[in-house]
Amino acid sequence: MRRPETKRRARALQVLYAWETGGRPPLDQVVARLSMLTGPDGALLDGGDQLAHGVTRRLAEIDDLITRAAEHWRFDRIGLLERLLLRIGIHDLLVDTMPPRLAIDTTLWLTRLFLGESAVSFVNGILDRVARELGRL
Repeated sequence: MRRPETKRRARALQVLYAWETGGRPPLDQVVARLSMLTGPDGALLDGGDQLAHGVTRRLAEIDDLITRAAEHWRFDRIGLLERLLLRIGIHDLLVDTMPPRLAIDTTLWLTRLFLGESAVSFVNGILDRVARELGRL
């Protein structure tokens, strides 16, 4: 995980996972707890905390895009890690922080790392549909 954007997204995944599994407390509390693990230097979160804040601010919009793109899948049936990775990838597509192909490729790389090859086609399909709906591909 050498590229800064990949590292940032992995940290955001960590923050969002702790937030979601902890009952969605204020995100600053989650970041403070994770900082105790990574050290007092906030830079060790690699900006993942800021990305996680961006995702949670647009959560309803992002989840709506996932729901529409996930034909034949109820939102609550999508695994937590898949959902979180999709949220991060779609956030990147919405805010246009990087080229769409790079946003998708980075999300797919993290999907392979954390979930394995079997989840990649599902995540790719959703991201591709959303990117097309947003006019990014």
